[in-house]
Amino acid sequence: MAAQRTMTFGVVVGNRGFFPDHLAKTGREEILAVLEAAGARAIALTPEESKYGAVETYDESLRCAELFKKHADEIDGIIVTLPNFGEERGIVDAIRLSGLKVPVLVQATPDRAENMTISVRRDSFCGKMSACNNMMQYGIAYSLTTLHTEAVTSPEFKADLEWFSAVCRVVKGLKNLKIGALGARPTAFNTVRYSERILETSGISVETLDLSEVFGRIAKLKDNDDLTQAKLTAIKKYVSTHGIPEEALLKMAKLGAVIDGWMKQTHCTISAVQCWTSMEEFFGVVPCTVMSMMSENLIPSACEVDVPGTLSMYMLALASGTPSALLDWNNNYGSDPNKCVCFHCSNLPKHFFADVRMDYQEIIAGTVGKLNTFGTCVGRVKAGVMSYARFSTDDRRGVVRGYTGPGKFTDDPLETFGGAGVAEIPQLQKLLKYICREGFEHHVAANFSDVSKAVHEAAVRYMGWESHYHPELED
Repeated sequence: MAAQRTMTFGVVVGNRGFFPDHLAKTGREEILAVLEAAGARAIALTPEESKYGAVETYDESLRCAELFKKHADEIDGIIVTLPNFGEERGIVDAIRLSGLKVPVLVQATPDRAENMTISVRRDSFCGKMSACNNMMQYGIAYSLTTLHTEAVTSPEFKADLEWFSAVCRVVKGLKNLKIGALGARPTAFNTVRYSERILETSGISVETLDLSEVFGRIAKLKDNDDLTQAKLTAIKKYVSTHGIPEEALLKMAKLGAVIDGWMKQTHCTISAVQCWTSMEEFFGVVPCTVMSMMSENLIPSACEVDVPGTLSMYMLALASGTPSALLDWNNNYGSDPNKCVCFHCSNLPKHFFADVRMDYQEIIAGTVGKLNTFGTCVGRVKAGVMSYARFSTDDRRGVVRGYTGPGKFTDDPLETFGGAGVAEIPQLQKLLKYICREGFEHHVAANFSDVSKAVHEAAVRYMGWESHYHPELED
């Protein structure tokens, strides 16, 4: 897995002169120290560039905006901190003039009830409302902290900063995203139809490659080519291949090498691949291991050309920095109304398994023969907290919509094949009714993390998508 990158935030320190402006000085120092301790980088005016390094006048807004412009490619989000009431016009002008279209978090520092004299009273409780009102007027999308006022040194702000960082990673990761679609949607999978045009309105493009071209490129590779052998070594290192024919492993290696090369050539970040059953009938392996390896490296890959499925996987992976999987909401789990079996054949990343080995695809083998179906990654999904998400295009209404929420995988006993685990979801029956009534797919992305709120915020607040949070948000 790739290491989580360092976050960079533009910081706007609010100040209004007829309030105690020494609070702007200490407020700036506190937020910068907190960000440094969190391993984040801050882009902010210095005390030499404005009074206390805060923003109040239009000239200071211009200086802040110019600073942000210089670092536009680096800034993931903006944090507005209000150590006193703050000058709302200065704040919104700085953001507007910078031209940045990134998430914005508004934080206000609380007063101390035991000391509210004229020399120390902040009034940021009130100032936050004015700042937000002006952002609304200016058309600037913004996020709020859990508490209306909270100190930047508090546990609440620490959690909010982690959440906001995840929101920023999702938004930045979806900007100008290119998705590779390898092959055609299988006829039997009407459920994963989608609109490229609707995705394009969100700046997300789809690059296509026919399976015939994939097979043609594979045919040009020799068994002893460097690309083939490098991929073969990587496959054997990734998962136990005991009992798998060498011929099948070579086919997987060539398939992986071709996909890797094409993704790099076309600048595609994530992918969706045709499998059932063209890959098995006309090439002789399943692509599961190759896809599992990509997902493990935070390059999600979904089966049956489920482009919105891989998009949903990517949103969770961006938020958490850990691999995502695409699963079926597949079976009830006995009589427990809040548990179900999530399953795939499978191409789940290794990160999902308690133990994993390579095997053959038992379902398709009955049709195309066992020898043509080697390459699945099978095992039991480990127990742990998880988040799930599904976003799709609604072609009738011309929107992207979806749902997300928290849950967990359990260690309840389960004897079955493929990659499977028992999921426990609060009020699962309510969620299932929502999925069915709204006509969502049976595919769902999952991730071992608690990032569903961040995914929801990114989708609704900054992507302009519709998102249903299950079971429901407190606010």
